[in-house]
Amino acid sequence: MPRPIALGLVQMSMTSEPAENITKALAMVEDAAGKGAQIVVLPELFQSRYFCQRPDDAFAFERSESIPGPTTEKLSELARRLKIVLVGGSLFENAGGKHFNTSVVMGPDGEIIGTYRKTHIPEDALYHEQRYFAPGDTGIKVFDTPFGRIAPLICFDQWYPEAARIAALQGAELILYPTAIGAVDAAVEENITGDWEQMWRNAMLGHAACNNVYVAAVNRCGTEDHLRFWGGSFVANPSSAILARTGDEEAVLLAQCDLDKVRPLQDAWRFFENRRSDMYGALAVSE
Repeated sequence: MPRPIALGLVQMSMTSEPAENITKALAMVEDAAGKGAQIVVLPELFQSRYFCQRPDDAFAFERSESIPGPTTEKLSELARRLKIVLVGGSLFENAGGKHFNTSVVMGPDGEIIGTYRKTHIPEDALYHEQRYFAPGDTGIKVFDTPFGRIAPLICFDQWYPEAARIAALQGAELILYPTAIGAVDAAVEENITGDWEQMWRNAMLGHAACNNVYVAAVNRCGTEDHLRFWGGSFVANPSSAILARTGDEEAVLLAQCDLDKVRPLQDAWRFFENRRSDMYGALAVSE
């Protein structure tokens, strides 16, 4: 029997005022729910502009908060009122003085189903996240919700097939990637990285195909200092076909996902059963 769920992605731009961003995010979540979305996902670090462009933004730490905390209270209240599963993108979490990039999953009853702390933390030009976040210590998490088994991963986790595979092996039917990624410089993209947006999308489409799960990425949009966030949020099915995709403007994206297609496709391809775990020891060796 089909098991359809409606997935909503909130692609938004951010200002320098957290209160404005949170108000906008809540309004866009409500819009998505009003269009029928049962699971709604916000972008990474949606409370603020992407402060990690600078390696030394001390003011950012003043805006970090605990979980539960003021922002999760607002998300909880909205999820309860709308009777949805709300994935709060990610927040700058202060856990007793240690800081993480953390995704929070709220249930339709307003309770926190669980949290996931970003595993892979980048450190390169304009993405100085290692100056702000400790590596996540939760491990890859899969959460049972009334609308399916979901795994929130966060942005840079997108580039690691290991994270997606672990999530799928733990029973995830839908992998979600709240994201903050954009183009740095046209010359760099042309001469070094190639089409960065296409590479970004292709990596996640590969996770959908190789694990036979639904994959969704929700990015921010707009220009912030030296970064142009390209948006491009999308949802792909377990065969890696794109079901829905946005452009580079603010948008609420909806897609219908039949989660009962996941297991039959996994059984047909048998990627998990045919793994050679005895040959993968090199994956756990640090350089």
